[in-house]
Amino acid sequence: MSAEPPAPRPNPYADAPRLPGPPGDRSPVDARTLVKGELLELEIGPGRGGFVFERLAAEPTAGLIGLEVRRKWATIVDKRLANLGLGPRGRVFAEDAKEAMLRLGPDGVFRRAYLHFPDPWWKKRHTKRLVMGDVFLEQVARLLAPGGELFVQTDVEMRAEQYLAQIGASPDFVPGGDVPGDPRLAENPYNARSPREHRAIADGLPVTRMRFLRRA
Repeated sequence: MSAEPPAPRPNPYADAPRLPGPPGDRSPVDARTLVKGELLELEIGPGRGGFVFERLAAEPTAGLIGLEVRRKWATIVDKRLANLGLGPRGRVFAEDAKEAMLRLGPDGVFRRAYLHFPDPWWKKRHTKRLVMGDVFLEQVARLLAPGGELFVQTDVEMRAEQYLAQIGASPDFVPGGDVPGDPRLAENPYNARSPREHRAIADGLPVTRMRFLRRA
């Protein structure tokens, strides 16, 4: 008599935090109902949440929404925010940013958007997975208030050149770096760092930091 196959293990992240609505819902979501804060900010791909925690501690008036495609880390970080009492001002949702941003509103609701060390995809077949692209830039431009900031940083020179060219070509953004007409920043001005940024600094790797402003 053959033994019965073991029952499948339950997915510990089946109840990962999602934007309101049933699966596949495309209805608009007012970002102001998700977090509280005088200034709302958006982080794409917060991963393990290092920047989220440091940013909320550094800026008590900010509310921050994270969009993280990996259900595990969205669940862990969102629960930790709640446990630390930061849940009212900080949430991380298990969402593909390129799809979720289409639902978020109203236009101009965010003061800042952050993209830390994105796009670790090198093969041609992975091109569709890149975050930076026309849809991303269009939606960031829509969601940022006039004068709002898009902060992007990377330790990969090829990616830095790509982002400088892509965002620089957009009619919706102007450079907002240390030198007029140039988006590059010598330092991170937000008093918060992602785990990757901490590692890059510790390892002595050069980091290209860019800030663009939403054209008024």
